[in-house]
Amino acid sequence: MRQLLPREEYVEQAYLFKALAERSSEGEPVQSLLKFLRQEILATTKLPMAIDYLLAELNHVGAMSTAMRGLSHYFTAFQSFIIGAAENVRGRFDIQTALKVLEHEASFRADNDSAAALFFYQFETLCRNRLEYDHGLVAMSHDPFYDETWQRWIANIQHKIGIIDIADLVYVHSYYYVIRQSKESPADTESPDPVLFDEKEGRIALANRTKEPLFFFSALQRQLNYPEVPRPKRRDENEDIIPKLLRTVQQLETRLKLLEDEQRGKGIDLSQFFEKPGSADRP
Repeated sequence: MRQLLPREEYVEQAYLFKALAERSSEGEPVQSLLKFLRQEILATTKLPMAIDYLLAELNHVGAMSTAMRGLSHYFTAFQSFIIGAAENVRGRFDIQTALKVLEHEASFRADNDSAAALFFYQFETLCRNRLEYDHGLVAMSHDPFYDETWQRWIANIQHKIGIIDIADLVYVHSYYYVIRQSKESPADTESPDPVLFDEKEGRIALANRTKEPLFFFSALQRQLNYPEVPRPKRRDENEDIIPKLLRTVQQLETRLKLLEDEQRGKGIDLSQFFEKPGSADRP
């Protein structure tokens, strides 16, 4: 039986993830941010107690995903998986993108009850960020947002992804597939088990067979207003131009001064580049 959190919990979670993403970009430690944010979070929710546990585990272990897994009754397995992927030093999934993903997901949970929409959002997150499908789908299958039918289906497609396109899987488990089969061969029509997607989702899936999966997700977002997955922010190369120019100008000034000294017959005083005795020990 599904045990979902009250709406106010998801609203506060979304605020927490959003604030962490915005303020951590300034270089402040997560522990300090959590201490301040605990005071801002609505005290009538359970999130302040969860933050206390996160702080204790961060100070002890140094990883937030470990603490989130310890709070499996509050944070979902998918939320823990996303933070764990961002904390993996070998991966390319950064913590800013992970927090944005969780912020949008928590906002969705607060005001929607569509299991199909959440499935597409979570699955696109795996695709777009090239996360591990096996672990990601296992985490999704344990999400209490899905009922038992959804959870079994997600667990079963774990071994089909990569062999069968996601659009094909959606199409054959849609109501649109049932309609088409009943028209083509009414006597032999058998409903797929289970039928999870509506007619519109089945139509879009059929139209995107053999195509790039991201095109499929984009069509769902345009046609059905499904939530979009945050994309990593591209670094603006222009931000580094001014510091580079300043360093170049300083180097040119130094070279010009050396050339002027040499032309005046003074020679190049190399002693200015030597480290004075005892200077390395100074604070």
